[in-house]
Amino acid sequence: MMDKSYTSSHFGGYVGQVGTTQPQLFARKTAFGFLSMLVMIMLLGNSVAWAQGRTVTGKVTDPTGFGLPGVSVQLKGTQRGATTNGDGVYSLANVPDNATLVLSFIGYVTQEVAVGDRSTIDVKLVDDTKALQEVVVVGYGTQKVKDATGSVASLGTKDFNKGVISSPEQLLQGRVSGVQITPSSGEPGAGINVSIRGAVSLRAGNNPLFVIDGVPLDGGDTGVTTDFGGGTSPPRNPLSFLNPSDIENISVLKDASASAIYGARGANGVVLITTKKGRVGQSDLTFSASASVASAYKRYDLLNAQQFLAGVTAAGGDLSQVDKKASTDWQDQILRTGVTQNYNVGFGGGNENTRYRFSVGYQDQEGIVRNSGQKRITGRINASHDLFDHKVTLALNATTSNLQDQYVLNTTNAGAQGNLIGAAIQANPTYPVTNPDGTFYQPGGDFRNPAAILAYDRDRGETNRTLANASLTWQILEGLQFKANFGIDNATAVRRTELDSRLGGNFNLAISNNQVSVQGNGAAIINNKYRTSKLVEYTLNYNTKIAGNSLEALAGFSYQKFNNQQNTALASYFGYNLDVISYTDNLGGANGLTYKAFGATSDHSQNDLQSYFGRVNYSIQDKYLITATLRADGSSRFGINNKYGYFPSLAGAWRLSQESFVPKSIFDDLKLRVNYGVTGNQDFAGGVSKIIFTRNSDGSTVQDNNPNPNIKWEQNTTYGAGLDFTVLKGRLSGSVDYFNKSTTNLLFQVFYAQPAPVTYKWVNLPGEVINKGVEVSLNFQAVQKQKFSWEVAANATFLKPVVQGIGTSIPTGPIDGQGLSGAFGQTIRDGYAPFSFIMQTYTGLDANGLGTYADGGASKIQGDPFPRMRFGLTNNFTFGKFNASLFFNSQFGGYVYNNTANALFLKGSLKNGRNVTQDVASSSESPLNSGSVSTRFLEKSDFVRLANASVSYAFTLPQGGFAKTLSLSLSGQNLLLITSYTGLDPEVNTIKTLNNIPSLAIDYTPFPSPRTVTLGLNVGF
Repeated sequence: MMDKSYTSSHFGGYVGQVGTTQPQLFARKTAFGFLSMLVMIMLLGNSVAWAQGRTVTGKVTDPTGFGLPGVSVQLKGTQRGATTNGDGVYSLANVPDNATLVLSFIGYVTQEVAVGDRSTIDVKLVDDTKALQEVVVVGYGTQKVKDATGSVASLGTKDFNKGVISSPEQLLQGRVSGVQITPSSGEPGAGINVSIRGAVSLRAGNNPLFVIDGVPLDGGDTGVTTDFGGGTSPPRNPLSFLNPSDIENISVLKDASASAIYGARGANGVVLITTKKGRVGQSDLTFSASASVASAYKRYDLLNAQQFLAGVTAAGGDLSQVDKKASTDWQDQILRTGVTQNYNVGFGGGNENTRYRFSVGYQDQEGIVRNSGQKRITGRINASHDLFDHKVTLALNATTSNLQDQYVLNTTNAGAQGNLIGAAIQANPTYPVTNPDGTFYQPGGDFRNPAAILAYDRDRGETNRTLANASLTWQILEGLQFKANFGIDNATAVRRTELDSRLGGNFNLAISNNQVSVQGNGAAIINNKYRTSKLVEYTLNYNTKIAGNSLEALAGFSYQKFNNQQNTALASYFGYNLDVISYTDNLGGANGLTYKAFGATSDHSQNDLQSYFGRVNYSIQDKYLITATLRADGSSRFGINNKYGYFPSLAGAWRLSQESFVPKSIFDDLKLRVNYGVTGNQDFAGGVSKIIFTRNSDGSTVQDNNPNPNIKWEQNTTYGAGLDFTVLKGRLSGSVDYFNKSTTNLLFQVFYAQPAPVTYKWVNLPGEVINKGVEVSLNFQAVQKQKFSWEVAANATFLKPVVQGIGTSIPTGPIDGQGLSGAFGQTIRDGYAPFSFIMQTYTGLDANGLGTYADGGASKIQGDPFPRMRFGLTNNFTFGKFNASLFFNSQFGGYVYNNTANALFLKGSLKNGRNVTQDVASSSESPLNSGSVSTRFLEKSDFVRLANASVSYAFTLPQGGFAKTLSLSLSGQNLLLITSYTGLDPEVNTIKTLNNIPSLAIDYTPFPSPRTVTLGLNVGF
C-alpha cells in the first residue's frame, strides 16, 4: 500500500499561522455574503407596488404579417414588460394611460408606441439590417456584435441541438466553427473531449475553461473512476450536473483577444454559459416533458451459431471443444431499447425592482446497454433585486443537483478476455447463457459470460454538486459601476463497486499496487471524492463618451481557491454472495466471518489562483475599434521562480462599410478584424515544484519526484484576422477567420529509467505545437414569406496542426490485444501533427494468408486524428404553426484506429473458439497470422451524419384559457450515418494514455452510439 502526500504553497504564507486563517475568513465572508443577499431579496421583494392602469394586448408581426415570438414589449422608463408568445401575442397589465410601449427584437427596428386610451395595440416591426444590435456574452460583461473585435460565437435556445441532452456542450456539438466535440462513448454521462481550434497541449488538458454565470469551473472530473485490475473505467462528464433546460445562451471565446481576460486558463478557449433569468413583466409558469427511446445505431456484424461452427471448421479449429449446442446472440444479451424521461418546471417573472426564476428538473436516462443509466435531479434559482432607485442590484444564482450513475463493467484496457462489451462481441455463440440448473454458464478459462457480468456487477455512483454565486452591483456614478461577486462550487461523489463471488472469468479489483481476485471471494471498493472551489471577484467598469468616441474600461481582481480530496478502501473474502449481504456495507466483515481488507489510499491537494486584470475598448466614430486586455495570474501550482504569468492581448476592427469605397448597394455591413494575444495553461497536478514522498507498505518513506522550482505555464500565442459581412438587406451574413495558434513551454512529465533515486520530474519542453486554420460561418434567410420561411446556417473549419522543435519522439496510445504487450500506435514528433499514428504499412495477405508489410515492416507516420475539414449545415423551416429543423455535421481528412478489430477480430480468434465479424470469417487470412499494429486497422474517420432533426407544432389557444402556449415536438438524434469506417462510429475517443500522455481517436470496445427519438410537450401558463 502506498500513500502520497505533499503540502502546496499559498499566497500570503497563512498556512500554519495561529488564529483565524485566510481560508476561514474566506468561508465566513462568503457565507455572510450569500445569507445577507438572500435575506435582502426575500424581505425587499414584496415592497414594490405596481402602478395601476389598463391591460393592453396585441399582436406583433414581421413585415409580411407573420407573428413574431419573443419580442420584448416594455413600458418606457421602467423595467416592466412582457414577451410575445409563439403567435406574436402579448398581454401587459396595469398600463397607465400616459404610457409608451417600447418594442424590440433582434434584426428589427425598435419602435415606440403611445398607449393613450387603447387596450389593443398591434404593431408591425420593420427590418433593421444595419443596427446589428445583437448582444453576445464575453468575459466579465456583454458586447454588441457590431463592436466585437475578437472571434466570439454565440448560440441561443433556438440554435441548440434537440433531444436527449445530458450535458451543456452537447447543445452546440457541430454547430460552431472551430469547435470539435468528441464523446468518449455513447454511455449516459460519458466524458467528452472539447477542442477549440485544435489541440494545444501534449500533457495538460485540452478542454476549454467553462464559466457558468460568472463562476469559472475547476474542470476536473467530479465522478470517480475504478481500477478493475485489468482496466480502468473512463471518467465521467464534469458538466452533467447542469440541466441543459436551464441554459439561455452559450458563448464561445475562440481567439486570444477574446479569452485573454481569463489569462492562465484561456489557452484552450473559453465557453461562457448563461442560465435563464426572470424577466420584467407578467409572471410565467412553464412545464415541459419528453419521452425518448434509444437503440444502438449499429451492431457488430458477427457470426451466428451456424456460421460460427462453419467458420471454426474452415479455420482448422476443433468443433468438439467449441460446440456447446446453444444458439446465443450475445449482443442481444447486453443491449436493450433505452427509455429516457425528462421533466422540467420553471417559474419566473418580476417587476421594475425584482426579477426571479425558479426551476426544477428531473431526467432518468437508460443506457442502451443493460444496467447502465443516469438519473439527474436539479434545482435552480436566479433572483435579483434593485435598491436605491436602481443604483444597487443584489443578485443570486444557484443550482444544486443530484446525479445517480449506474455503471457497467466497460473499461478502457481490459485485455484479451474483454470487458462487458469486449466479452459479448467475441463470445462463442454456441455457449448457453445458463446451465440447466439456472446458474450462469461459466466453464472457466478465458471466457467471461456477459450475462453473468451484468448480474454480478453492482456499481453505483452518486454525486451531489452545488454551484452558486451572489453579487452586488453598485452604480456609483453615471457610467461608473462596481461589482462584487462571490462564488462557490462544491461537489461530493461516492462510488460503491461490488463484484459477486460467483463471478467467473478472473476479474480483479485494485487500488494502488494492491489487487484482489473476485472469483470465489467477492470484492468491493468504495471511492469518495470531494472537490471545492471558492471565488472572490471585484470589478470596476467605466463607460463614457469622449468627443463622440466611446470608451469602456474594466479593471478587476480575482481570487479562487481549489481543494480536492479522495479516499479509497478495498476489501475481499466476504464469505457470502451479494444476495445475502452488501459488500460495501460490510467492509469490516459480517456475521463473525473472517475477511481480509487489502487496504486504503487517500490524497489531498489544494491550490490558489490570484489574478489582476483589465480591459479597454475604444471606438472611434463607430468606425475604428480597439480592444486591449492584460491579465496577471499567480498560481500555487508553479515553482517559486515562476509564480506569476502575464497575458496581454490587442485587437482592432475597421468598419469598412462606413468608407466611401465600399458599395452600400452590396454591403449592409462589412468589418475587418485583427487580433494578437497570449494565454496560458496551468491544467496539471499542483505541487510539482516541491518534494513529493511515497510511503511503502513497510512504513518507510522515499522521495518520489525531482522537484522543479522553475516550472511555469504553458504559453499560447495567437494571432489572426477575420472579416464579418452582411449583404442582401440582411438576408445573408457571415464571417471568415484565419488563426495561427502556437503553444510553447509545453508541460511534460519525464519518467526516469528504474532503478533510480526518484520516479519522475515535471519540465517545460522546448519546441511548440502550432495550429493554423480557417473558419467560415454563414447564415442565409433563403425564404421570408408570411406562411413559410427557410433559414440556412453553415459552418466550416479547416485545420492543420504540427509539432516543431521538441527534439524527441514521445510514444502514446497503447494498443490492446494478444501479443501486443507494450505496443503503441501514436507518437508526438517534430514535423507532424500531435498524436500522429505510427505503425507498419499493411500491404495485404500473401499466398499463405499471412500479413505482408512495406519497407521490411518498419513503422512510420501514417496520418493523424485531426480532420482537415469539419462542416455543419442547419436548415430551419417554418410553415404556419409548424417549425422544423435538419442538422447535418461531417468531417473529412482524419483517421481513427480500430483497436477493437485489432484485438478481437482475427482468424486465429475464430480457430480458438471466439466469435468474429463476417468479413474476417470469409477472408483468406491464416489462423497463424498475428494482429500486428498496422495500417490494416487504421481507417478514415470521414463521415456525414444527420445528427439532429426536429419538428414542432404550436397550437393556437384562446385567451383566458388554461394555458398561454402549447406545443408538441418530435426530434431525432443520430438518425443517419454515412461512413466507410467499419467500427461502430468514427466519432469516438477511447482514453488510452501512456505515461500520463493522452491519446486521440482510438476505438476500443466502446459503449455503442445510440439512435434516439424523442416526443416532447411544452406548456406555458
